[in-house]
Amino acid sequence: MALSFCGSNKCISNESISNKCVNAYSVDEGVLNNGCFVDALNLVPHVFLLFITFPILFIGWGSQSSKVQIHHNTWLHFPGHNLRWILTFSLLFVHVCEFAEGIVSNQNMDHLHLYMPAFMGFIAATTSVVYYHNIETSNFPKLLLVLFIYWVLAFITKSIKLWKYAEYNVGPQYLRFCITALLVILYALLMAVEMNVIRVRKYVFFTNPPKVKPPEDLQDLGVRFLQPFVNLLSKATYWWMNPLIIGAHKRPIELKKIGKLPIAMRALTNYLRLKDAYEDQRVKDPCRPPSIWRSMYRAFGRPILLSSTFRYLADLLGFAGPLCILGIVKHLKDVYFGVHFMSSSMLLQNTSVLAVLLFLALVLQRTFLQASYYVTIETGINLRGALLAMIYNKILRLSTSNMSMGEMTLGQINNLVAIETNQLMWFLFLCPNLWAMPVQIVMGVILLYYFLGFSALVGASVIVLLAPIQYLVATKLADTQKSTLEYSTDRLKKTTEILKGIKLLKLYAWENIFCDSVEETRGKELTSLKTFALYTSISIFMNTAIPIAAVLVTFVMHHLIDKTDPSPSEAFAALALFHILVTPLFLLSTVVRFAVKALVRLVCVKSCYCLNVLSALNGSSYFSVFVQVANGFFTWGSNLSTLSDINIRIPTGQLTMIVGQVGCGKSSLLLAMLGEMQTIEGSVYWSKLPDFEMVREGNIRYFLSDLKNRHSVAYAAQKSWLLNATVEENITFGSPFSKQRYKAVIDACSLQPDIDLLPFGDQTEIGERGINLSGGQRQRICVARALYQNTNIVFLDDPFSALDIHLSDHLMQEGILKFLEDDKRTVVLVTHKLQYLIHADWIIAMKDGSVLREGTLKDIQTHDIELYDHWKTLMNKQDQDLEKEEEEEEDDDNLSTTTNRRSKIPWKVCWCYLSSGGYFMVFLMVFSKLLKHSVIVAIDYWLALWTSSKTSGTSPTDSISSSRTTLTSETLDSYYLPVFIILCAAGITLCLITSLSVEFLGLSAATSLHHNLLNKIIHAPIRFFDITPLGQILNRFSADTNIIDQHIPPTLESLTRSTLLCLSAIGVISSITPAFLVALVPLAVAFYFIQKYFRVASKDLQDLDDSTQLPLLCHFSETAEGLTTIRAFRHEARFKQRMLELTDTNNTAYLFLSAANRWLEVRTDYLGAVIVLTAAGASIWSLRYGLPSGGLVGLGLTYALTVTNYLNWVVRNLADLEVQMSAVKKVKSFLSTESENYEGSMDTSQVPENWPQDGEIKIQDLCARYDPMLKPVLKHVNAYIKPGQKVGICGRTGSGKSSLSLAFFNMVDIFEGKIVIDGIDICKLPLQTLRSRLSIILQDPVLFSGSIRFNLDPERTCSDDRLWEALEIAQLKNMVKALPGGIDAVVTEGGENFSVGQRQLFCLARAFVRKSSIFIMDEATASIDMATENILQKVVMTAFADRTVVTIAHRVHTILTADLVIVMKRGNILEYDRPETLLEQADGMFASFVKADM
Repeated sequence: MALSFCGSNKCISNESISNKCVNAYSVDEGVLNNGCFVDALNLVPHVFLLFITFPILFIGWGSQSSKVQIHHNTWLHFPGHNLRWILTFSLLFVHVCEFAEGIVSNQNMDHLHLYMPAFMGFIAATTSVVYYHNIETSNFPKLLLVLFIYWVLAFITKSIKLWKYAEYNVGPQYLRFCITALLVILYALLMAVEMNVIRVRKYVFFTNPPKVKPPEDLQDLGVRFLQPFVNLLSKATYWWMNPLIIGAHKRPIELKKIGKLPIAMRALTNYLRLKDAYEDQRVKDPCRPPSIWRSMYRAFGRPILLSSTFRYLADLLGFAGPLCILGIVKHLKDVYFGVHFMSSSMLLQNTSVLAVLLFLALVLQRTFLQASYYVTIETGINLRGALLAMIYNKILRLSTSNMSMGEMTLGQINNLVAIETNQLMWFLFLCPNLWAMPVQIVMGVILLYYFLGFSALVGASVIVLLAPIQYLVATKLADTQKSTLEYSTDRLKKTTEILKGIKLLKLYAWENIFCDSVEETRGKELTSLKTFALYTSISIFMNTAIPIAAVLVTFVMHHLIDKTDPSPSEAFAALALFHILVTPLFLLSTVVRFAVKALVRLVCVKSCYCLNVLSALNGSSYFSVFVQVANGFFTWGSNLSTLSDINIRIPTGQLTMIVGQVGCGKSSLLLAMLGEMQTIEGSVYWSKLPDFEMVREGNIRYFLSDLKNRHSVAYAAQKSWLLNATVEENITFGSPFSKQRYKAVIDACSLQPDIDLLPFGDQTEIGERGINLSGGQRQRICVARALYQNTNIVFLDDPFSALDIHLSDHLMQEGILKFLEDDKRTVVLVTHKLQYLIHADWIIAMKDGSVLREGTLKDIQTHDIELYDHWKTLMNKQDQDLEKEEEEEEDDDNLSTTTNRRSKIPWKVCWCYLSSGGYFMVFLMVFSKLLKHSVIVAIDYWLALWTSSKTSGTSPTDSISSSRTTLTSETLDSYYLPVFIILCAAGITLCLITSLSVEFLGLSAATSLHHNLLNKIIHAPIRFFDITPLGQILNRFSADTNIIDQHIPPTLESLTRSTLLCLSAIGVISSITPAFLVALVPLAVAFYFIQKYFRVASKDLQDLDDSTQLPLLCHFSETAEGLTTIRAFRHEARFKQRMLELTDTNNTAYLFLSAANRWLEVRTDYLGAVIVLTAAGASIWSLRYGLPSGGLVGLGLTYALTVTNYLNWVVRNLADLEVQMSAVKKVKSFLSTESENYEGSMDTSQVPENWPQDGEIKIQDLCARYDPMLKPVLKHVNAYIKPGQKVGICGRTGSGKSSLSLAFFNMVDIFEGKIVIDGIDICKLPLQTLRSRLSIILQDPVLFSGSIRFNLDPERTCSDDRLWEALEIAQLKNMVKALPGGIDAVVTEGGENFSVGQRQLFCLARAFVRKSSIFIMDEATASIDMATENILQKVVMTAFADRTVVTIAHRVHTILTADLVIVMKRGNILEYDRPETLLEQADGMFASFVKADM
């Protein structure tokens, strides 16, 4: 029949009237009484809109009108923006329904007017939103008048139509009436929105339209995170992320590219919001302590409620899937509709309509779900920023005693920052699940009951009853993880100690003892990891097996109770529901556990909030005295006072020196004056200087603005503290840069030669606590910082302890006496160098925590002759220096190879990981996985055959044999049921095997990788540790090992499972409806590009997140370590600002990463929805040709629904695995490190038991270097040392003294010549034997955590008497006896509970314990006061009278009594003789050293 707008003529048959045919275009009964004309009238507004808007859109009129520089297409400023988008989308949906209703009710397909207006309405609505978007971004509101007219016209025409329906009694029972009523409401609302825009913006009918400014964020081009500012469609689909994600493929994403955060998301904004909420509680109810939970709810509760709403909507829409499957499979046979008006239920019985509805429901569900995720993540990040700022503020005010007494350790601070705040953030992410999941479960169970009756409840009860077991497993997992964490922390602590003291361990041949200790802890950790793997396997097993068990129980029960089997539609709708139900039940346990954890974390955060803070100091107006302490008793937190009865004064503008023995409280006195100690009684007074006194002479007026704060003290701590920044930034420390002053400070501290050696001069980044600088360099930078600051008072705590004689003198003369005195600054200097006392204006002598004497040197000379004489004897000798030996190193020695960031999936590394786990485990995993998924498909396929057989009553062999025999129900059941039960049982068993195989494959890979890594590192040559940063090695043992242990196995499991699920689903759909394969090609192409772009961008953003997190953690630990310095300088505000910047940078990276994840998920979810639509469409189309049965269609649709869930997991897991495999790659790069040659050419049995007996050393033509690639550090050295001789080696820095000491232990590459000890060439000896028979004391004191006994004798071979004897020789016996536990007293990490001097003495005792006939002292008496050093020198001479002692010295007075002196220069021996003989050569080098020393 010909197609026409109003269709053919209508013939009416009636009893009273004879058959009467009416022309379809007739208007005899009035124009508006012709339904076709009314429909034509409805076309007018749509045509009007298209006619007007298309030219405007094409010409692009108005796009140049905005003059403000903004992110162009994100400027949202028309009122009612979001409402307009929501209404337009609703309008589009209703138009689709109207179109569907028109098509379905038009049986003959010749009445165009039934669906044509709907089609045009759809196009017009789409055009309206495109048009609106363009006008809005170009800020040309006058053009909105067109839309206003359109809404008015559309409203009028639709109202006429509705009025006519009412007149003809067409009521709500007809679908078309409902649709028309909905359209009238929507047009009315859109009209109201448009009127509101006119009211607010006044663009027509008003004379003075207001000027509109874009939001502040958008005027700042640095803000690139546009989610809050883009239109609703872009918000929902993350369209604004496209340029970033696609661009990442060409150029890596850098920090510059992601810009700044919008103001509302910055840490400071959120901190203030949280703080206000906290303070409000205090104001409202002063009696009750404020609750941090309530504060969090008040500050961040609203977005969580919004997110929960989205979540509820998504969950409810999730049930559309099973319901539509039910409808489609049920109504596959109904085709006939023969009326113009149809009821709503009749439309819902049309399979094509149901397929489209299913598609739309999926799209909406996924959009709401992703919106919910995004809102919670953004809120979580905001909360984390607020908490970090809160914790940091607290740390800045922490009293030092909290740190020193261990109430708050660096580890705890790192935990707070890295773990506690992140856990709270994660809790917020999971929050909506807490209340959405129970609703989802209840709804699911109700629907199941509706489908299958009582048997469904039995099946659901299986899931519900197993939920507590899952919760139990989840709790066990958490506990196991906790114990694993404890063991791994312990292992890491031991590994850190080994790496910090690796030189000592190698020299003492103790590396295997310590290695075994780490392996023992690793063993415990692995046992814990085994339990962890087992519980994880059970958890994964339950997650995959529960749906199978539930389906099995349901259908068996249905068969037993109802004696009938469900129809295909019910069976597969139920199957889809079971899949939906498992997720909330599985996750609920995790969410509940997280909620409990969050409560615990909050207690941690709150406990940090309740720690002691510093009290303010008093101020007074003494002008002659800068600081005065009156009757002071101070403590570090215990009730015992560390300093007692302190009465001192620091005169203004003078040099005050504080002296005394090791551990007498000199540093504590400085800290007490700075207000860092707790005052038991007494007061500290600081003078308030009048402003005019703060003005300085000469070139320093530049600093006037900085001088107002009387409390700013330039302080150089005893333990040098540096920032992770450049040398220049460390010295200027936030003060304005003045070239002249900077140069003067650099010269005063003799830093220029050191700066010249650095690769980028003073712009070199020094980091990891200044690890790439020597002790002396670090100390001088700290002193330079104190000198550079233009403060009135300078505190220097033992600035000479790490400097040699020349540097000390230079610093004293140029820096302290000249630079500071010229500045008329008040200086307080703590020192052991008594020869500088003559320069002091005021001296404070201390002993055992109290002041022994105070006054000028003359006063003390007059009043305390004994003390003065004691000083005088010591003054003639120079104090120590421990400037580190700086061997000549090449600049370009750098192990860290830059990896190509744009790498493909690292298949080689994956294979390396899998093969580490063992080939059998790999085979078992692959085989069981494939088998499991085949069985799962078989179960569902069998169910399809079973349910279909009931409707068709044919045997399953129909497809094979053509014999069609009708079977009875019983025969069918006896055939289908046992097979179904067997398949389900096999499926459940295989689930267990696969989950176990993956986890234990991961465990065995982790075991072998860590074992190999530890052995490689510990046996690596010392050069490896010189050129590889400690942090880099530690990262392999901490972060990377943790990833290999705990993260790769679940990712691998999830990846293989989701990939196989997707492949099996696509396979099933294709086999049922081959037509689906046609649509699969474009879908596969789209999927390929989405994952390709996402993986690259995700990796970049993941790297950015990791790289921005590290500086944040470093800043927290730096602040905690340098609290005293920061507070002394009064630089808290600057450090706070830096923390806020670092937090915002990290949060930006994290937000972009999560937005990229949402970008991916939205796209894969929409692809999944398209797959469902095509699968449904293909099934309906195929049915016309009688291809699949109803059961198989249900099977196909159920599988299509699972694809939507798993597609994004494939990509996410692939991206995660790629990132995680980089950990394996890093570990693998260290596994190729060459080990030292431990074997030697001699066998251990050939070496005499008591070798070396005499201690005779012959050095013959010795040439040595640190690495075959480097220049030699020793060149043709020849020497002969007789048994028992005392030899001194001296020379300038870098002359090769320490290298020679290392050559005795074969620690350097001896490529020519040899060293013969007691007749044996040391290069032939096994390293273990050689190093265990010699003794050395290093210049850096190294102690390990454990007991004093363990530190002296880790091999446990010595008797107590021998240990006490060693302690007595080292002047430590009395001190150790006083400790609780005596020789078994505790030594904390790094020996922090002893002073530096005491640590050095323990190292001496350790060397005495090993009774070797050769004893090497490499700057052994550093950090010891002169009195103790003198005693030690005597002891060494007497206790080692019969041993060969080689002393390496910077201070030549310590070797004047030696039998032989060797003077070295640039790796050669320059002078070699008895000291007396060398002194006679007036122009000799040794003589010049001695002269400088006197």
